[in-house]
Amino acid sequence: MSSPAVQIRHRVPRIAQEAVERARLSVVPRTRTRAPKVPFVTLVSLLLVGGIVGLLLFNTSMQQASFAATALEKEATDLAARQQTLQMELDELRNPQRVATEAQQMGMVVPSAPTFITLGGGSVEGVKTPATAEDRLNLNPPAPVKPEVLAPAPTIVEVPATEVPAEAAPEPAKKQNRNGR
Repeated sequence: MSSPAVQIRHRVPRIAQEAVERARLSVVPRTRTRAPKVPFVTLVSLLLVGGIVGLLLFNTSMQQASFAATALEKEATDLAARQQTLQMELDELRNPQRVATEAQQMGMVVPSAPTFITLGGGSVEGVKTPATAEDRLNLNPPAPVKPEVLAPAPTIVEVPATEVPAEAAPEPAKKQNRNGR
């Protein structure tokens, strides 16, 4: 067998030979190529313009939504006011005092004592005679009498008429034209 030092000698010439072959390769001079600026500038410009247009469209849509919301809020306020007005009118129409007054105007009479009819047997309990205008309850009692201090008698003052002589009567005002003459 050969010693390890001999094996290293055989390898060295082979490695050196390969290095020499690689060294024979010639270095090619680097050619400087610059990337064209026009596509990059175009891309950046398009992104910038697209962003601005997008921002304007977004702002416009937000303004339109704001106007629509304002219009809807106004309509909701108007409808709420209308609902409140109708509710007040309905409450006024349902007022028992008004219903009773209209019933009296139509000739209906409120009896002084109530009458009950039992549904099972049909028997009548209470006053069995119909109410008349004389027996009715007065729904609108007369207004109380005011004390003399609050309702004094009217004071009437008579002034004798005097005639004004024609010479002392004021003359009618003369009409003036636009120029003040």
